[in-house]
Amino acid sequence: MERRETGGTRSRGARLPAAIAGLLAAGIVLTGCGASGGGGTADRSTKESRPTAPALPDGGRGGTAHPEEGGRRPPSPAPDHLSTFALDVDTASYGYARRALAEGRLPDPATVRPEEFVNSFRPDYERPADDGFGVTLDGARTGRDGWSLVRVGLATRGADRGGERPPAALTFVVDVSGSMDEPGRLDLVKESLGLLVGELRDDDSIALVTFSSEAETRLPMTRVGEARNRIRDVVDSLATGASTNVEAGVRTGYDVAVQGHRKGATNRVVLLSDALANTGSTEAETILARIGEERREYGITLFGVGVGSEFGDAFMERLADRGDGQTTYVSSAAQARKVFVDQLPAHVELRARDAKAQVAFDRRTVEKFRLIGYENREVADEDFRNDRVDGGEIGAGHTVTALYAVRTRPGATGTVATATVRWLDPATRAPRERSGTVATGALTADVWGGGHDSLQLTAIAAYFADVLRGGSLPGTPALGTLARHADAIAERSGSAVVRELAESVRRAETLRGPVADPSEPGGTGEGELRSGDPYS
Repeated sequence: MERRETGGTRSRGARLPAAIAGLLAAGIVLTGCGASGGGGTADRSTKESRPTAPALPDGGRGGTAHPEEGGRRPPSPAPDHLSTFALDVDTASYGYARRALAEGRLPDPATVRPEEFVNSFRPDYERPADDGFGVTLDGARTGRDGWSLVRVGLATRGADRGGERPPAALTFVVDVSGSMDEPGRLDLVKESLGLLVGELRDDDSIALVTFSSEAETRLPMTRVGEARNRIRDVVDSLATGASTNVEAGVRTGYDVAVQGHRKGATNRVVLLSDALANTGSTEAETILARIGEERREYGITLFGVGVGSEFGDAFMERLADRGDGQTTYVSSAAQARKVFVDQLPAHVELRARDAKAQVAFDRRTVEKFRLIGYENREVADEDFRNDRVDGGEIGAGHTVTALYAVRTRPGATGTVATATVRWLDPATRAPRERSGTVATGALTADVWGGGHDSLQLTAIAAYFADVLRGGSLPGTPALGTLARHADAIAERSGSAVVRELAESVRRAETLRGPVADPSEPGGTGEGELRSGDPYS
């Protein structure tokens, strides 16, 4: 049933981020989105009985960013008009779903996180000239009784590959248990590490820990410099063993990372595993009890890279969450190259710490709203400016997208939403904010009309994820229709990743069987909400 807020702020849910895209600087991403999951929470409804939020100008277009750094902040609307979450650049959920579909099976709905599907594609948002974020808002109507999609897009400045950046101190924790013997597991990990060694700079450092039933330090923290061949020899010698004691591996990995900690460097633990723990503690809370303290003291975060057809997605997500890091999933050499060659060198540099977003909806124009995804990144509204509450760490060249289903009031005009992003400067830890707005004039066009490829792609990814996890967003097209929309975008843009999305949607349609298109007359999509390459 529909939930209508009666006041107060939401409590913060457990932060369980999942997939990457972000390595080092908590920063490797494959790319952005957002709302509540299937079978989960209900719509957020706005109320006209509360004092009216301050009026904002109707720009009639997608909003543009305006800085709020050091100046007077605009008044905050009533709590039931706010949506607050920590930024997330994970992409593992989409990667794992694609592999499951390619193998002829539907992914477990519990592993489907819409924001990670959306974050797997990189919209061309405006980027700032400095650290922090560019803020872009746009939207379009979905054609269902006042429902529209509103997109909040955030982007950081890209990295200069030839420019200055902090050195990296990376501790790789590699699973060599028996379950990693399957093709596409340890062999892919070794290939990934071999690629990485050739991409790091001489001043970067690497340590290597392996684990099966016990953990072993195979390489202490070592400057890459003239040790590249030695590092490759250690990687080439990796072989599988017995059971999976993730606890021993992570504990030893953090010991090595602390011993080799470099002040002023990007200090990261990188866990490469299928996350199928069966020895020692198999609970993330136990494994990472002391890691939170070391993260706060030393700034060492965890980046998880998942592999294997059977992958402990939820377990890896919890590990990365407690380590204040991110996760991704790789199943092919091409994906490994994308993460360890194309993205890692560009994204070592951190652009923002503890980044959060808060979207304020105007009750005069908005009746209901729903963030699509981000359930595990929810932050209490009153903690948005509490810098002791963790947010997300975002690296150079990243994009983050939050997508909302919004029902506007009939005939209302004016501001629909104001989005504000807050982060800590990576060097000084001083808080910074930027904001953007979107008005009703931006929601007049049909989302499936011409000239909206970027927004359509975000919508396709979000709708696809929502269908896979059993949701029922108003206006959701049938999977076959989504596939045709994706095919059209791929044809116009030449994008290989969009073509792969279309193929995955078609595989899901085949596995699910024929279903009526709920966006067509007589469909059943109306009702309560549940929760090179230009796009790569």
